[in-house]
Amino acid sequence: MAKDLDELLDEVETKFCRLDPLRLDLGERPKSGGGGGGTHSGDRNGAQEKDALRSTETFKKEDDLDSLINEIFEEPNFDKKSFQKFKSKSSSNTSVRAPIQGLSKSCSPVYLSGSAIPCGIGTNTSQSRACDRLRCVACDFRIVSYNDYMWDKSCDYLFFRNNMPEFHKLKTKLIEKKGARAYACQCSWRTVEELTDLQADHELRWVCGKH
Repeated sequence: MAKDLDELLDEVETKFCRLDPLRLDLGERPKSGGGGGGTHSGDRNGAQEKDALRSTETFKKEDDLDSLINEIFEEPNFDKKSFQKFKSKSSSNTSVRAPIQGLSKSCSPVYLSGSAIPCGIGTNTSQSRACDRLRCVACDFRIVSYNDYMWDKSCDYLFFRNNMPEFHKLKTKLIEKKGARAYACQCSWRTVEELTDLQADHELRWVCGKH
């Protein structure tokens, strides 16, 4: 396809960009005649012939150019769809696309609670929700929670360090208690029965991991 276009461009340059020496010679050849009046008359006739020749060549060039354009579009290998796509490429690049994915939300403030309080995104207008996407920034573990359970007083750091997050291992230190909720990561643990602001417990390094 590229070779065909080069040939067509060469043909256009040959026909329209290069002067024809024969036509130029005929158009500028002075008219013969005697006397001053004959010379002026010959000049006027020559000028008229030049104007007529230019008009004819202009129409011929326009017709030839239209023919060449039609030939290009009629080529069997010419992809009109690709041509239209190329024309609209610049405008499509400037289009603004709306984001597909929504932004994640974090609890503000973050609440812990007993099993009677539902879990969800905690806000100032919906304080009755406990965060269930907690993560510890100290051990980088996601906090697990168990409804209607509390931690035994014998729990220590090594117990959670060795058993997190396997429930069948952790349950050896879980005691059933209605309304309580047992929270734990690999380095900290809490039993909560009422709605509690996480900021009130300065020892915990838990944050909302976004919903």
